[in-house]
Amino acid sequence: MTRTSAFLFLIQLFGLALSFSNERLQPRRYDTSVSLFGGGGGVSKLPSPNGRDKQAIDSIKAAISKPRNPSFPLVECEFPPLEALNKLGDGSQRSADQVDSANFAFAAKLVKSLSGIPFLGPNVYLFLSAASSSRTISKAKSIIKGATYVGSLKDRIPDTFKTGDVVVVVAPCIGPDYSIASQLAKDGIASGVVIINGLAKSAKSVSGSATMAYYLKPLTYNSQVVGYLCRNYPNDWATVDLLSKQVLKSYKDEEILFGDSNAPDLRGPGFLVQKCVDERAIQSRKN
Repeated sequence: MTRTSAFLFLIQLFGLALSFSNERLQPRRYDTSVSLFGGGGGVSKLPSPNGRDKQAIDSIKAAISKPRNPSFPLVECEFPPLEALNKLGDGSQRSADQVDSANFAFAAKLVKSLSGIPFLGPNVYLFLSAASSSRTISKAKSIIKGATYVGSLKDRIPDTFKTGDVVVVVAPCIGPDYSIASQLAKDGIASGVVIINGLAKSAKSVSGSATMAYYLKPLTYNSQVVGYLCRNYPNDWATVDLLSKQVLKSYKDEEILFGDSNAPDLRGPGFLVQKCVDERAIQSRKN
């Protein structure tokens, strides 16, 4: 073996050893089904009859841990507060009180889950809309225990608020509510800013850079609920037929969200569940 060939052999041997060493030193990569943009390939599922709150809370915690945009930890959670759809939007004070009670009950569970170990945090600061009445704020304080602060967005953020704490905003309903929530996320102090069941949203209320952690929207046909559009972060969105529980289609964020908003386009999912109902009716008549 010549001196040159021996030298080349030693180089190849060293390269092989280095490659083996790097493979041994590199951490093994597991598929966690988490993606920073638009889900991770898993498909969202409908909750069990009593499992919605746990499913929503797990999704929120996953979104706070790994939001779509790490520099903008604004997280949304949207679902019908009441099971009976006819109780929503009828304008009565009784219905409004029922919706508030349902939202506050969920917020209480979320606060308890997010607070972690007592005195070690993170602290959770809970705010209602700046338009909330003193009566509503008092009601929230009586239901939601364990939060470091419960108040209105028209109030000054407490001086005790510090890096790593979590902000929960329940049922924002006016423009300034969404602006304040967005600014809190942009400031980079909070580890997460969570919006629960925002109302009166426009296309500009919540940026598309936010993370829709949990979404459960009934889809109706002939005045009946026949399916759902759902999202359990970090899984992809899914249109689900109510009767068969079959996933009719799944979507990444960029495939379902409107432009630069965090709101999904319901037209496609609505068409899919209607088509499914019609095809089932046709098949039934044939049989």
